[in-house]
Amino acid sequence: MTRREAAESFLKLAGTGRVDEAYERFIAPEFTHHNQYFPGDRESLKTAMARAHEHSPNERVDVKRVLEDGDFVVTLSHVVGSGADASSVAVVHIFRFEGDHVVELWDLGQALNPDSPNENGPF
Repeated sequence: MTRREAAESFLKLAGTGRVDEAYERFIAPEFTHHNQYFPGDRESLKTAMARAHEHSPNERVDVKRVLEDGDFVVTLSHVVGSGADASSVAVVHIFRFEGDHVVELWDLGQALNPDSPNENGPF
């Protein structure tokens, strides 16, 4: 599996509630991340992802673009929620790999405005 495929698989698994499987397959034990809302260790983000899915499950994660450069993979995804408080978000993830596993992650998200005046759309 390529790094590009691994990044996409991780997002689809974790984004649809299969967080344990996603971490087991793709995340290194020494993983760190840069999400400003949680401590930077592996378990803190894993727990937060699982809780977020329980509170507000995602209906789907559509990976729209993937760029790969050496040890880095960058994805642009459309995350669509479900339920009463469903949201639609554009998310950029930056993965840094060592071998076959992600060792570092950055993520940036933007809520999508259904009434946006931009005729080009977010993707």
